Amino acid sequence: MNTPTATYRIQFRNGMTFERAIARIPYLKRLGISHLYASPIFTATRGSTHGYDVTDANEIDPALGGRDAFMRLAAALKGAGMGLILDIVPNHMAASPENPWWRDVIAQGQNSPYARHFDIDWSRPLTLPFLGDDFATVVEKGELTVQADPQTGHPVFVYFDSVYPLVAESWQGRETEVLALRESSDLIALHELQPWRLTCWRTAASDLSYRRFFEITGLVGVRVEDEAVFDDSHRLILELVNRGVVDGLRVDHVDGLADPLGYLHRLRHKAGPQCYITVEKILGKGEQLPADWPVSGTTGYEFIAALSDVLVDDEQLDVLRRAWHQVTGNAVDMHAELRAAKRLMVDRNFAGEFNALVRLAVEIGYAEIPVPQAKALRQALRELLIAFPVYRTYGTGQGLTPADAERLAKVVEWVSRSEHAPDPAALDFITRILCGDVAKSMLHQAAHFRTRFQQLTGPLMAKSVEDTLFFRQNMDLALNEVGAEPLPRTFSLQRFHREMQTRLEQQPDALSATSTHDTKRGEDARARLYTLTEAPQQWADCVTRWRHLNREKVVLLNDGPAPRPAVAWMIYQALAGVWPATLQADDAQGLQALETRFIAFLEKALREAKQRTDWIETNDAYENAVLDYARHLLSPENQAFLQDFTAALQPFIRAGLVNSLTQTLIKLAAPGVPDIYQGSEALNFSLVDPDNRLEPDYEELERLLSDEEQADPHSQESWTSGQLKQFFIARLLQLRQQKPHLFQRGDYLPLTTSGPQADNIIAFARQDNDAALIVLAPRLLFGAQEGSLAGAVVSLPAGLANRRWRDLLSGEEFALSDSVHLRSIGGYTFAALVSA
Repeated sequence: MNTPTATYRIQFRNGMTFERAIARIPYLKRLGISHLYASPIFTATRGSTHGYDVTDANEIDPALGGRDAFMRLAAALKGAGMGLILDIVPNHMAASPENPWWRDVIAQGQNSPYARHFDIDWSRPLTLPFLGDDFATVVEKGELTVQADPQTGHPVFVYFDSVYPLVAESWQGRETEVLALRESSDLIALHELQPWRLTCWRTAASDLSYRRFFEITGLVGVRVEDEAVFDDSHRLILELVNRGVVDGLRVDHVDGLADPLGYLHRLRHKAGPQCYITVEKILGKGEQLPADWPVSGTTGYEFIAALSDVLVDDEQLDVLRRAWHQVTGNAVDMHAELRAAKRLMVDRNFAGEFNALVRLAVEIGYAEIPVPQAKALRQALRELLIAFPVYRTYGTGQGLTPADAERLAKVVEWVSRSEHAPDPAALDFITRILCGDVAKSMLHQAAHFRTRFQQLTGPLMAKSVEDTLFFRQNMDLALNEVGAEPLPRTFSLQRFHREMQTRLEQQPDALSATSTHDTKRGEDARARLYTLTEAPQQWADCVTRWRHLNREKVVLLNDGPAPRPAVAWMIYQALAGVWPATLQADDAQGLQALETRFIAFLEKALREAKQRTDWIETNDAYENAVLDYARHLLSPENQAFLQDFTAALQPFIRAGLVNSLTQTLIKLAAPGVPDIYQGSEALNFSLVDPDNRLEPDYEELERLLSDEEQADPHSQESWTSGQLKQFFIARLLQLRQQKPHLFQRGDYLPLTTSGPQADNIIAFARQDNDAALIVLAPRLLFGAQEGSLAGAVVSLPAGLANRRWRDLLSGEEFALSDSVHLRSIGGYTFAALVSA
């Protein structure tokens, strides 16, 4: 298999084209990248900023340069000895008339050859919830008209920039008459003749006839479990793979598919054994990727979560938690908060999907005697969904796997013993449906129920945790990351070592990420915010002081102050994370640039929390008050606060930069394939998307790399520019290319430390016969001085003792007996010792 030694993710669009990417290849080559990892490149909706809203899976987007430019990019990569990985989107496409398949479905209804390509419930008219109001109101306002289609000349409904073809049966033989229709009653009657209904966007959560991606109505589910649909939607992808143009695939949102295992087997069979395949999959606590999936692993969110065990000070976490509770006014019960977030999603945001499952359960219940009551089934299903601890199970039409049946049994037992336990008979019946233990006449419906249940638990978990709970509970934003555990837990270095050993056993070729296009903040912002756990009282005192300095900008609204203390805590913390390392209080231009990004983030954060405002019902007065508060924080006129903030932030900045290098060094040496997100080879203090998808300054990155010999660990500029981090990456990635087997299959060996501050260092080795690497890096050193770890001793096992070593970072060579004394490698604590 063509396993990368390191990938580099480039976000195409927003100005990044294939031709511009070609110009970056020499830089990526010097950095040590083996494979360019491209965001979706297939034709998407006009102006798409991400490419996941695909309109034509068999065309390379002309907006990026089209097929010719793409082939030049692929050829340039091959010429440089590099590979190419594509991000593919099998789960959904754009529900837009720009999508020719979707447009044809609108024009022909069930007679369209693509009617079964999309996951549509054809037992009723297709819902198109893209109006600003109900159909009759929109017509009365004159916002919807009948016009001749510029493409075909046939009658279409036109709503602003959107065009909806009318089925031929509704206008053939009277085309002129239909084009002349103006009266509301006539337009409503014409609408009734269509196999679809234009509805208000607000109805999508409760009344939708097609499966969507999460809550995004504009993305319709694709039925890739059907072999013909798979072939139609993968024609170009497989052509590129089989011709050797593309070396690997990243499968987006694999948990959204009806049958992930079946899809992956088909993809592997048609892509061949040499194609490197990873899947976007969130692993829950203690969960591993199914062993029978024919892939190299995940895209690495669980690796981000594992790093928190290294960088969180567990001994002081309770101090931070108490300070947070004091701000919120009460002790937060995270179990209750998680339940509340999940219940909100079930009852409101995914009400349509939930109600469809209830109706299906009732239908299956008709074959039972006695028939379970719909109300009881509804309660049982809700409690089971709320309690589900992982994204999904992987049952098929034949039933659940033994592992999934065991997991379901444990969840059911927990639900039955909880204070919210539903009717036992109803819970038992829902369980039997999921297991396929129903009347023979209902086996097909039970399989359909199982599929829909499994396709709902993932979005429910994601939207409850990542996009609700993590925007409500802000004790430490570094812990609110994609793939993180939402409930309180302990953090320990020993647990990290165990997880890395498991990673080596289970998925040694998976991607190891620290930033992605979906992470809540850049890796260096997260590294900085981990340090709050090292100085919790200092941070709490700072927030108290800052709130006092800005108290006059708090607005008292009918529903309370804006912002409330808990939201202010979040604002100061998010601002601390994103603050550029060198930004000064008197830099008006820098403050303005930061304000533009920060206000966009804050608006999203307020709405995702779904407490006093949200995306469905916006509270303008509240939002404006909070956003004005944030604008005041960043106003050049607010010097009392800005001077205090920048001064108080300095120790957190310094400790964060140390954390940044530690997590980088770990990622480069631990099991897995290091994935470098664009620009993160230097410093990445980005906020949630779209901020984290902005193109980095490649000219500056190239300049830093060309001067890598100037990367001086004792120079503050090397730290704050990100040059030292980039230097680490370049050195270790070159070693990975020289010794790929050491990193792919070499043992992971935790090393024992002793002496003063032994707990403040992480030490491990990778060993493959005579090839070996020892990694030493500091942790939990808030406020410590350079060289403070001198005297700590790292013991070496027999296989590593009595050898000569070369430090890749300092260039020193020396012999070691049975231990490493940190003073023997100087005051510079970081070390990557390769056997000489």
